[in-house]
This record gives sequence, structure tokens and C-alpha cells, in this order.
Amino acid sequence: MRKILLTGGAGNVGSAMAQGLLNEPDTYLTVVDDLSTGNINKLPINHPNLKFIKADVNNREEITDIMLSNQFDYVFHYAAYVGVRRTQENPIRVLNDIDGIKNILSLSKNTGVKRFFFSSSSDVSGEPVTIPQHEETTPLNSRVPYAVVKNVGEAFCKSYMQEYNLDYTIFRFFNTYGPNQTQDFVMSKFISQALQNKPITIYGDGSQTRTFCYVSDNIEATIEALNDDLFVNDVINVGGETVISILELAKLIIKLTNSDSEIVFLPPLKDGDMTRRQPDNSKMKAILGHELISIEEGIKKLLENPAFIEQMNLKA
Repeated sequence: MRKILLTGGAGNVGSAMAQGLLNEPDTYLTVVDDLSTGNINKLPINHPNLKFIKADVNNREEITDIMLSNQFDYVFHYAAYVGVRRTQENPIRVLNDIDGIKNILSLSKNTGVKRFFFSSSSDVSGEPVTIPQHEETTPLNSRVPYAVVKNVGEAFCKSYMQEYNLDYTIFRFFNTYGPNQTQDFVMSKFISQALQNKPITIYGDGSQTRTFCYVSDNIEATIEALNDDLFVNDVINVGGETVISILELAKLIIKLTNSDSEIVFLPPLKDGDMTRRQPDNSKMKAILGHELISIEEGIKKLLENPAFIEQMNLKA
């Protein structure tokens, strides 16, 4: 039976990844999360092949005890302090995540981990020079603390491979949404506001463009990378391909929810709200071998999901 460590497993993508890994045969999963932004209720906590440990990966002593006593085969390091506004308001806390990256990599190297999977971000590119953003050609130039941490994490992965022969795979996640996402992120925030007929608040004029990936496509691609030994010592963009402006997204959500919400424009965020993001996701599509879930279809999935409605503290 393969033993896997997943940090940050009580978050949006992390909890979906936990469920995906537990659906795999002969897999025993240990989830570590300090629950500062995650929620244990997102996990199938009674699953016989799941062990949850509340711990802070940035605390060397805590994570050392866990890794030395378990001898994991694979590590997925998803723990991070996330959210554009949240990370802007707490930059030092964001930078502390560098300690966690170093801790996990060092312990992985010393305990025989076969491959280290790192959740990076589209934010590493800053304001993209070319669209779509290809893994090889997009410059890494953002100075926002969250993006700096992800850049440093990518550099650490590559350096540990060079120095210690620790294999890695870097997932550059673009906007990923699903039923376990909190209202700190644009998709769930807009849906929550629309369902309650509250004003939908947009930072700036809403011309910023994004792609959105439904979480099941993300999980399918990343687990395939594990199972089929794909993208070893490589980077892969994980994200949607349909470009939509934030204003268009708000209007679509109003339409799909039959909402009476008005759109209200707020002052732009000071940093971190890039004008455009679009991945070259050809590697991801090759793994999946099928079309990605469309934005409209994904929103409908959320609206039909009782767990998501409950997460939003709304009545179905």
C-alpha cells in the first residue's frame, strides 16, 4: 500500500484531492492542516484509509515527528496561506510559508520520498507578457508576497532535485473552484451574493479576464500525473481555457441564479489583481483526453450541490 502525505488537505483543492486519492486502490492518506483557513468537515474523516493530523507545516518540530514516524512514499504540499485580499493584508504570514516548503522538502529528502508534488500558482507570472501563459516561456516576475513564495517554492523543488535527486512535479494552479470553496474567492463570493440578491461587488471595472477550472478536472489531471509517472521534474499548468471577464462572470451568475442582484464596482485592489490570466493547458488536456467542464456547467453543478449551498450558509 502506498503512503501519501497531503498538506493543506482541508482546503478547497486539498479536500477534493484527499477524496480523489482515497478513491484510488491501495492508498493510505495522511492529511495535515492547521485549520487556519481549512475546515475538517470538508474531509471524509471516518474513511478507514485516512488519518488527519492538525499541525502547522511551518513548525519544523511538528512536521518532523509526522514524517519520521510514517515514511511516506509521496508528498503533496498544498498547504499555503491563500486569497488575494487576505494575503495582501497579512504579507509576513504569507512569507512564513517558505519555512514550510523548506521543512517538507528537507524531510522528504531524508525519509525516502519518491516524488514531491508542489502546488504553485498562476500568480508566479505576475502580469503576463504573452497569452496564453506557457510553462516554459512565461517569465516569473511577480513581486506580490504570495507569488514570491510560490516562485521560491518552485526554485527549491528544482534545487533539491539537482542537489539530492528528489523528483518533483510542479502544478501551476489557475483559478480552481468547487463545492468546498469559501467566499474568499471570486466564484463562490459572486454566487453567494447572487443567491441572496445582495449586490455583487467587483474590484475595479471588471475588465480583468480569467479562466476557471472545475475542481474535478484539476483532481483528475493531478492524480493521473501521479499514477502514470507524468511530468517528473517538470511543470504543468492546471486550469481552464475559456476566457471570461470578471464582469461577464458576474452577469452569467446573475442569469443562472435568476438573481435580482445589482453589480457594484469597488476601488481596485492595490496589488495582486492581474488584468489577465490564461494558461496554455495543452499538457493538462493531453492527460484528460476529454473536454474540460465549461464555466456554465460548473456553476450549475455548484447550484445543484447541497454541500455547497450549506457552505455558503444559504437555504437551498
